[in-house]
Amino acid sequence: MFSGIVEESARVVAVTDEGGNRHLRVKCSFADELKIDQSVAHNGVCLTVVELHDDNTYTVTAIQETLDRSNLGLLTEGSEVNLERSMVMNGRLDGHIVQGHVDCTAVCESVEEVDGSRYYKFRYDVDPSMAAKGYVTVEKGSVTVNGVSLTVCDSERDSFRVAIIPYTYEHTNFHTFEPGTRVNIEFDIIGKYLSRLMEFSSK
Repeated sequence: MFSGIVEESARVVAVTDEGGNRHLRVKCSFADELKIDQSVAHNGVCLTVVELHDDNTYTVTAIQETLDRSNLGLLTEGSEVNLERSMVMNGRLDGHIVQGHVDCTAVCESVEEVDGSRYYKFRYDVDPSMAAKGYVTVEKGSVTVNGVSLTVCDSERDSFRVAIIPYTYEHTNFHTFEPGTRVNIEFDIIGKYLSRLMEFSSK
């Protein structure tokens, strides 16, 4: 379980493919605090630490399904990736409830600078059956983009915008986004549960 508050934008230092799996070696400031089997969100995708190294790096493995559903398959050596360790249950929930289970990817359509902050517009493919189950955005609701907990504005059927303050721009990989950049999206779990309950109550 995560909160969508990114701890660090780190670098991928090596990518190794093995069958349908992809091993990502990541360098970050808290690598020496990690343990084998610990969960870390990478661009919003929950992955398990499988190996620790002496140079402040660690390795995680993404299976084919994860690569197909997320943008992790696009990462190369030198790519920036947003990291967040799992929540401490006695701490504050500064973002929202994030599972680390990416639902789909979206494409950045535009970046607009307004009074020092930036508005990013993202568009995603809509599956009507999934939309009925809560895989959508709602105005002023929560959404996770590359692991960052954000508030939705201008929610449309297949697109939405988010406002990014300078701090978030500088401390996440949002500063690398441009039109055409593919990002990971996780829709709000509360909306999914409510949609599911409504489905059963209508029968």
